[in-house]
Amino acid sequence: MAEHKYCPPQEPFLDILYQDESLLVLNKPSGLLSVPGRAPENQDSLVLRAQSQFPNALTVHRLDMATSGVMVMALSKNVHRELSRQFQERETHKLYYAWVWGEVADDEGEVNLPLICDWPNRPLQMVDFEQGKQALTRWQKLKVEQGNTLVKLLPHTGRSHQLRVHMQAMGHPILGDEFYAGPEVLAASDQLQLHAAELGFTHPLSSESLMFRCEPPFSL
Repeated sequence: MAEHKYCPPQEPFLDILYQDESLLVLNKPSGLLSVPGRAPENQDSLVLRAQSQFPNALTVHRLDMATSGVMVMALSKNVHRELSRQFQERETHKLYYAWVWGEVADDEGEVNLPLICDWPNRPLQMVDFEQGKQALTRWQKLKVEQGNTLVKLLPHTGRSHQLRVHMQAMGHPILGDEFYAGPEVLAASDQLQLHAAELGFTHPLSSESLMFRCEPPFSL
């Protein structure tokens, strides 16, 4: 796994899908950190970009740097608390699209494999039946093109790298995955083919059911 200089995309600087007095919904591009990294050169992140325009913006959840798609941020501590509760209690709706290596045999299924941090190789995660935390992903095959499969992924839990590890465990790693794919699969795409396309939750103040959708940067 080669070290790369952090060069996040600059255009658009901040892609706002929705905003009101309580929250902010954004489309995070692939290659941008959700929150600042430890190193000084890794500070550029979605939350700092959001805070440059909305100083009260608070991170509720994260997407991997390489994953694109919908994220919500709170604009007050009370809203942050309620949105965080919805994520923790699994009351949110999350849908991802991914292109995976090879032709998936079944039309749909689920991967139920517990995950834990692979500590000597962090941030990598791994399956661990003794100490891992429960992780469940439901999936559906959408189509096959050029020997690879487009799948719809519905994570029931929200573990770090869950979708990437679960697809690898199925024998179908996500195209362009520099963490969990071999050289051939990595070379199949210049960026990770994983996109958070839908996010649904209840508005903390109005109790309205909200659903946000964002088209992926790759073809469906």
